[in-house]
Amino acid sequence: MAVQQRRVSKTRKAKRRTHYKLAAPTLAKCPACGEFKLAHRMCECGYYAGKQN
Repeated sequence: MAVQQRRVSKTRKAKRRTHYKLAAPTLAKCPACGEFKLAHRMCECGYYAGKQN
């Protein structure tokens, strides 16, 4: 079984975790009202794929 031989420093741990970040959601503009919305979701105005739903 693998056993840690020495303590990992705060700096080394932080360097490893630099890639653990959230990506900003991609927003698309609604062609009907111009409001930004999440892609592949219905807009607040009721349009989806150019059609009123």
